[in-house]
Amino acid sequence: MSKSIEIQVLDKIKRNPRGTLFFVDNFAKIGNTKAVNKALERLVKSSELERVATGIYVRPVIDDYIGKVLPSIEEIAVAIAKRDRATIVPTGSYAMYKLGLTTQVPLNIVYYTDTSARKIKIGKQTITFKKASSKNLSFVGKISTLAIQALRTIGKDKATDEEIKQINKILKNENPKHLQHDIQLAPVWIRKLIATNE
Repeated sequence: MSKSIEIQVLDKIKRNPRGTLFFVDNFAKIGNTKAVNKALERLVKSSELERVATGIYVRPVIDDYIGKVLPSIEEIAVAIAKRDRATIVPTGSYAMYKLGLTTQVPLNIVYYTDTSARKIKIGKQTITFKKASSKNLSFVGKISTLAIQALRTIGKDKATDEEIKQINKILKNENPKHLQHDIQLAPVWIRKLIATNE
């Protein structure tokens, strides 16, 4: 019986491209949680799957040169948000990293979310979901969202001319309607910084 659950789980995984993330509840129709967990454990032992975090699994992409390629922290966060039907917004040092304002990948990646707050350990890194107000989740532009969150992290009167120049340069790639919408949600001091160098 447990063997057939294992085969069914693997079959379902193989019907998706390598690199697709799976959660235990993706296999609810195959068996109960305990049986599915055991099947997943065995598939990890046999190297069919990799466990990227508690309850999250992947059949890794295999690259000719570097071998196994596991999903990025962002891909994992997006998959969790999709599963939970949640909105997430990158904040802090991760927003700065995404904009190229820092080259250091943060160990603790923080997202604002409209679901419950929690932390998920991924190897040496941590994804932190922080419960936020609807205003903080109302941004529509990908680039403008990052720019506003990055400036918030840097702080009022602390952004260097170089940082402001870099942010405004990147914002030229944002949809003008999205930028206009998001600027209205930003604190006044951020609006001034973005407006001054447009």
